[in-house]
Amino acid sequence: MPPAPPPPPPAAGFLDSGVGGLSVARAFLRLRPSARVLYTADWAFCPYGERPDEVVRDRVRRLADDLVALGCRLLVVACNSASAVALDALRADHPDIPVVGMEPAVKPAAALSRTGAVGILATAHTLRGRLFRETSARFASGVRVVPAVGEGFVELVESGDLSSPAARAAVSRVLAPLLAARCDPIVLGCTHYPFLLPLLRELAPGVRFLDPSDAVARRAAALYDRLPPRCVNKKRYPNPRP
Repeated sequence: MPPAPPPPPPAAGFLDSGVGGLSVARAFLRLRPSARVLYTADWAFCPYGERPDEVVRDRVRRLADDLVALGCRLLVVACNSASAVALDALRADHPDIPVVGMEPAVKPAAALSRTGAVGILATAHTLRGRLFRETSARFASGVRVVPAVGEGFVELVESGDLSSPAARAAVSRVLAPLLAARCDPIVLGCTHYPFLLPLLRELAPGVRFLDPSDAVARRAAALYDRLPPRCVNKKRYPNPRP
């Protein structure tokens, strides 16, 4: 009888409400092209930005349970809205697994600002979340932070509409108050938004846009390197959460 195959290498699990988290997953795979990656998107509840906190938290916990059951030993919450409400719960649910989340890039934006005004382009969830409040209070004392909700941006990206007249009108409308406030740079506080970067740059020439995806990918890659080379899947979730 042939010997049983060895356990597979550990996987990094990425989750988001839709395709936005792929911006982080692709940055991770540029750094670790041979890594085993699993990605899950909660299209049934996309977008998360206007959902109640408790709904988003419950959905993200379920997605994380599924990824862990499939052998993920690193979780990347590649969604700013989910990170704003669910990171503490995930770390409590999975204390033996590193959990990486998205954080508004207020600190580097404040350091780079040439005008004294920093734009934060994000979802309503992110802008009212604790992470945004804490990072703004800690790192933005010397600049003015101008928040703006990217209304309709997630839907544009999910539908693949990145350059139509309707997309241009929606993006122009959201950018207008940030440009009027002379914001530079503008932080992309949602993982969907990097897919709109060509249009954003066209409509705001000369303005720098900060995408935190690379920084999050570097952190995830460093944690992935510390995982054991093989994993035995000890944790299963045969029953759904109540």
